[in-house]
Amino acid sequence: MTQQTFASYEEFWPYYVAMHSKAATRWIHLAGTLTGLALSAYGLVSGRKRYLAGLPVVGYGTAWPAHFFIEKNNPATFGHPAWSLRGDAQMIRMMLAGRDHELAEIAAKWLAENG
Repeated sequence: MTQQTFASYEEFWPYYVAMHSKAATRWIHLAGTLTGLALSAYGLVSGRKRYLAGLPVVGYGTAWPAHFFIEKNNPATFGHPAWSLRGDAQMIRMMLAGRDHELAEIAAKWLAENG
C-alpha cells in the first residue's frame, strides 16, 4: 500500500483503524501499550530510570511485528508518527470501553471504500 496523505487527524483516523483491521493486531497493541505503561510507571515510582523505556520499547516492540506478520502492512507510525500515537490512544480507550466491534466496523468500511 502506498503512503497515504491526510489533511487532518479526523481524516487519518479511519485509515489508522483500517491498518489495525484484525482483532489480534488491536489486542497485541493493547497488551504491549499497557505493559509498557506499567513498566514506565514502575520506573517513575521506583526511581529506576531504565524502566521508563518500557513504553516505547515494549509498546512498539509488540505492535510493529503484529503489523508485519498479522496485518501484512507497515505501521502507520512510519508515515504519521504523531497522529499514530493519538490514534493508538483513541483505539485503546475504545477497546477498554468495550467498543472493539466499532473499530472492526470502521476498518471494514475504510477497506471496502479504499482497499
